Amino acid sequence: MILKPMVRNNICLNAHPLGCAKETERQIAYVRKHADSYARLKAPKAVLVVGCSTGYGLASRIAAAFGFGAPTVGVSFERSPSDTKTGTPGWYDNRAFEEAAKAARLPAITLDGDAYAKDMKSRVAQAARDLGIKFDLIIYSLASPVRTDPETGVMYKSVIKPIGGAYRGRNVDMFTSALSFAEVQGATEEEAASTVKVMGGEDWELWMDALRAEGVLAPDATTVAYSYIGPELSWAIYRDGTIGRAKDHLEGSAKRINQSAKDGLKAYVSINKAVVTRSSAVIPVIPLYISILFKVMKERGIHEDCVAQMDRLFRERLYSGQKIPLDGEGRIRLDELEMGAQVQAEVSARMAKINEGNLSELADVTGFRSEFLRIHGFEVDGVDYNAEISTT
Repeated sequence: MILKPMVRNNICLNAHPLGCAKETERQIAYVRKHADSYARLKAPKAVLVVGCSTGYGLASRIAAAFGFGAPTVGVSFERSPSDTKTGTPGWYDNRAFEEAAKAARLPAITLDGDAYAKDMKSRVAQAARDLGIKFDLIIYSLASPVRTDPETGVMYKSVIKPIGGAYRGRNVDMFTSALSFAEVQGATEEEAASTVKVMGGEDWELWMDALRAEGVLAPDATTVAYSYIGPELSWAIYRDGTIGRAKDHLEGSAKRINQSAKDGLKAYVSINKAVVTRSSAVIPVIPLYISILFKVMKERGIHEDCVAQMDRLFRERLYSGQKIPLDGEGRIRLDELEMGAQVQAEVSARMAKINEGNLSELADVTGFRSEFLRIHGFEVDGVDYNAEISTT
């Protein structure tokens, strides 16, 4: 079939196999460009990435494998393709990663299934034993809308809502460039608590306990979970909302892991830069903010995508040989370029005066749309989108 993007309400319903593969290959090539600097660093010996198939998780796995040459185990929950439907982007990303790892003779096992389940933790432990490794770096990069508690069997759903009242924010349609206002009703306490159950740090803590109990956690290992803070203009819907409450719990989990560790395990939360993801396109105000941010950062030559961020996390923070710099809350900050005073002042000034007449001048909606489509394998250089292709 000939595949074109199927987008409904800023959600892309399909993916292009060749485009996804090309994007994964591009990220691998980016990391390989820094091979000399990776070779000078102390490398992780074995890496687990929970949430490995897209975004920061995929970029982390690429940096670990193709930067340091580390064996990797990845966990993700993706939909496989059929004769009539494409798989999810992550399904094709995983396959492209595995093919490249095999060609480079890098040990890699990818496990598909529910990362929250006890069974998956056991499967990962067995994979580690099969490879003869113990994990000294564990990346936790899950972004799931639902979670079933492994003890009670209760399913929880996350929501992106403000707490304490409704929120009204300005938004942009990335395909029509139309500006509008979106209103989101405030979350109930039950919705907020459910979001914490899904997106907080409870499962991260369970992973550390399980790996230790299974005997596949190396002494003095490091684990890192990813988070985001963003500017004040987004806090009502993000950091002060249900997502923010979950992120606060995640940061608390890092402290609990550190306090309870008897084997030298160190836990960090890395605050990363705003990037285009499959979910960021549907959060009110975020597409417009990111579009303006991209324009400002590109003008200054400091824009980074997922792989650039993770490359910098590995080379300049985790394995630089220096003490890891932390903020006052004990977090790694990779968002320092985004949150720089001059950048944020310019973004705020543009946000205040933006309209449909000056949108292209002040914001990079085209860039936001292109990155969104590339996540799904579309608008990738070197792919013939008029050619017939098999979804499998």
